[in-house]
Amino acid sequence: MTIETPRPWLTSYAPGVPHDIEPVSGSLLDLVEGSAKSYPRAVALEFFGATTSYSELVEQISRAAEGLRGLGVRHGDTVALVMPNSPQHVVAFYAVLRLGAIVVEHNPLYTPRELRHQFEDHGAKVVVAWDKVVETLQDFPSDVAPDAIVSVDVTRGMPLATRAALRLPISKARESRAKLTTRVSGTVPWEKIVGSSRIKSRHPRPETDDLAVIQYTSGTTGTPKGAQLTHRNLLANAAQSRAWVPTIERGRCTVYAVLPMFHAYGLTLCLTFAMSMGARLVLFPAFDPALVLKVMKKRPPTFLPAVPPIYTRLRKAADDAGVSLQGVEVAISGAMPLSAEVVEPWEAESGGWLVEGYGLSECSPVLMANPVGPTRRAGTVGLPLSSTEVRVVDPENPTVDVPAGESGELIVRGPQVFSGYYRKPQESSEVFVDGDWFRTGDIVTIDPDGFVRIVDRIKELIITGGFNVSPSEVEEVLVRYDGVSEAAVVGLPSPGGEQVAAAIVVEPGADVDVQALRTFARSHLTPYKVPRRIVVLDELPKSLIGKTLRRKVRDQLADR
Repeated sequence: MTIETPRPWLTSYAPGVPHDIEPVSGSLLDLVEGSAKSYPRAVALEFFGATTSYSELVEQISRAAEGLRGLGVRHGDTVALVMPNSPQHVVAFYAVLRLGAIVVEHNPLYTPRELRHQFEDHGAKVVVAWDKVVETLQDFPSDVAPDAIVSVDVTRGMPLATRAALRLPISKARESRAKLTTRVSGTVPWEKIVGSSRIKSRHPRPETDDLAVIQYTSGTTGTPKGAQLTHRNLLANAAQSRAWVPTIERGRCTVYAVLPMFHAYGLTLCLTFAMSMGARLVLFPAFDPALVLKVMKKRPPTFLPAVPPIYTRLRKAADDAGVSLQGVEVAISGAMPLSAEVVEPWEAESGGWLVEGYGLSECSPVLMANPVGPTRRAGTVGLPLSSTEVRVVDPENPTVDVPAGESGELIVRGPQVFSGYYRKPQESSEVFVDGDWFRTGDIVTIDPDGFVRIVDRIKELIITGGFNVSPSEVEEVLVRYDGVSEAAVVGLPSPGGEQVAAAIVVEPGADVDVQALRTFARSHLTPYKVPRRIVVLDELPKSLIGKTLRRKVRDQLADR
């Protein structure tokens, strides 16, 4: 069923942003190969000062693809990647795709239980893994264990001088080295894979509608599921991202990969968008403000995708170190609300723009962003990207649109929207309506000129005494109280529904009286919204990109 939807947001686009992108074709290999053809000598990757040109990158991808083929990887196979950001990660990603195989990204800091759950789901028999997690993989039971593990020592991607320094017989060097690598046995070294001959040019390449990536959702609202993303989905999202920033010049830009590339946000803006721009991608295995500032002194990023806590920490560290943020032209923030308290000092010190966007793993992931310019609107996640349609519907009857300006569930469609969850046909059918409209599970309102405001997630709404409580609304009140730096509000089981409960983090040196905080909340909220329990925690559990995991907060409070 085709539904013609109005797009009032088009008039709010920044100058130079097209209403629609051109239809995509080919595969993700075309992104990096196209940049290698246009900018062969340009630096593609930088890692602790070591650089790889685009022509060198394409050569390594070809050799690694042949090496993986020798391990038995074939078209349509799933291949697991379990690595931090590193040059080997980039090469392995595209080498798997060159074979027509499917990349399955994993968080290398996951617990054995979390990793095993995902391996049970996707069944990959070949893994390219950071040597620090090899032992965990080797301990898997036989029915889940991979047939081959390619071990990666990320320090091999560093300059020789850095590697030599890590081997010095002093405690600090030993500690640093121990965090980055370890000795393993029973694996295939990455150097053997990338030392193979080039793959034959006639070897079949992937098609546009082939499955490229299985991206597990963050699990903030339940058990993670693998979102199936095709080459078409990811090519389209890279094109939409390029279209959104027409002022950034291809072949002359620098992108910092401070976000993990195993996350959908980092994957698209670093692994695909940056490569398609012919950008210099500066890789950081983990966010370290001192390390980022060291690089920034020499070459600031043209484009910096991150999350609010990273911008705050980086700006404060820059102030303390006397390092300028000038030169960061565009910074885009996602995963959580971006406040004016973060934006205003950042823009004042950088001279560039810091805008909020929005996405979901199921959507490759970027769906919306604020215009890069003075028309951006605080408190919103911006406008739907080019070629993206959105509607606001009744959550109880998602085929019915709500009146303009009212809140409802956001549903979307566009070339970046996934085809369903891996091996989960029932769950897949439940998230689509009217054919190809994807139910995001987010409650939103849309301003008359198209700017979208997130109200809450359906699955995180708390039902108490028959009333719905928005966790975000309560959290916003709690953090206004002097001494409260962070808050997470959840529902705990109670007779007849749920009890509103909150976890808070107190600012250093502050003393917060919980009863006084409840009195403060009562002056701003309807009584049923006021937390019945407030617990002080040292820190809130968060994902690697800094998103508060309400599900884990709920578990912690339930155990108390």
